[in-house]
Amino acid sequence: MRDSQIGDGTSVAPYSSIVDARIGLDCRIWRYVNLYGCELGDETMVGSFVEVQDDAVVGDRCRLQTHAFVCSNVEVGDGVFVSHGAKFINDRYPPSGDTEEWESTIVGDGAAIGTNATLLPVSVGENALVGAGAVVVRDVPANAIVAGNPAEIIGYRD
Repeated sequence: MRDSQIGDGTSVAPYSSIVDARIGLDCRIWRYVNLYGCELGDETMVGSFVEVQDDAVVGDRCRLQTHAFVCSNVEVGDGVFVSHGAKFINDRYPPSGDTEEWESTIVGDGAAIGTNATLLPVSVGENALVGAGAVVVRDVPANAIVAGNPAEIIGYRD
């Protein structure tokens, strides 16, 4: 937990690596988590084997399930659910090696990202639902449900 700020009431399980991170109040960090240079809001849960990289921001009351990967330049709103194995990508043409070419992803409040979904640099609207295994290559409107590869709108949440 080197050079990090950990909020009151936050629990960190053994074998996690936390470097230069800002973690809010009452969070739960499970085993084998890598957090570095990132920010987590209050009451957020981070499951085992999750990695959150430099300059990523995760809001309040989020759940990052096991094996999720949140790369640099990702901003996750409040109350977002990121399921097991979901991945964010910031480099459309890897490996560019040039961080100036990396792009951002923004996930709106209340969105849900399904198991093993892959999100290229996009915006996901508030309360949107990304289906399991979806490959998101275009922006997702608020309340939309997307699925497939490439992900397409298949409906809207009420």
